[in-house]
Amino acid sequence: MNVFFAEFFGTAMIIVFGGGVVANVLLDKTKGNNSGWIVITAGWAVGVFTGVLIAAPISGAHLNPAVTLALVLADKFSLSLMPMYVSAQILGAMFGSFLVWLAYKKHFDATTDGDLKLAVFCTSPNIRSYAYNVVTEVIGTYVLSLAVLYMAKPEVGLGSLNALPVAIVVFGLGLSLGGPTGYAINPARDLGPRIMHFILPMPFKRDSDWKYSWVPIIGPLAGAVLAAGMFVLFGG
Repeated sequence: MNVFFAEFFGTAMIIVFGGGVVANVLLDKTKGNNSGWIVITAGWAVGVFTGVLIAAPISGAHLNPAVTLALVLADKFSLSLMPMYVSAQILGAMFGSFLVWLAYKKHFDATTDGDLKLAVFCTSPNIRSYAYNVVTEVIGTYVLSLAVLYMAKPEVGLGSLNALPVAIVVFGLGLSLGGPTGYAINPARDLGPRIMHFILPMPFKRDSDWKYSWVPIIGPLAGAVLAAGMFVLFGG
């Protein structure tokens, strides 16, 4: 496997587990219907664990444009490779969400609530306040990026990571800071599946909420910039 496909399949695994657990909890007639937020956060954490486990030896397992940006700004990764990494991450997220849709196709058909279907693919806040929604994503991604920077070797990026530490951080972020926005903390995780929600055929489908789509892009990128700045300032 080359670097592009390592990032592609690693990110896809995050969405297969993460989007899959949201589908299991929210869609009608599933085995896990209404099983709750703890189940959702655990599913996302296992997705991160699996994605990092697959990709780390090959690409360093960024699996997140914000993480890639933080590593670039901290002089731990080459800027010239960033476009390839980000494109692989977005495409991988799209592929992962397609697999979730395929696995839960009959449940998407059985569910008439368009908001629940959208939530399987992308984030949205329960209280819509764009400024505070951005701040929430900034803080969450700041914590994630700072943790990653301190866990990564400069010459390898995330390749030094055991898959478990970053998964624990993501699990904790979901429990602690996931309530306001659903904790995207990853532009690819939100944008790729949102595109697939727009494309895929589903009965009772609502719009893809493009007016909110900039929040889980700008917020995480800003959080990554802050984390990298702090890391460099304090001699990380």
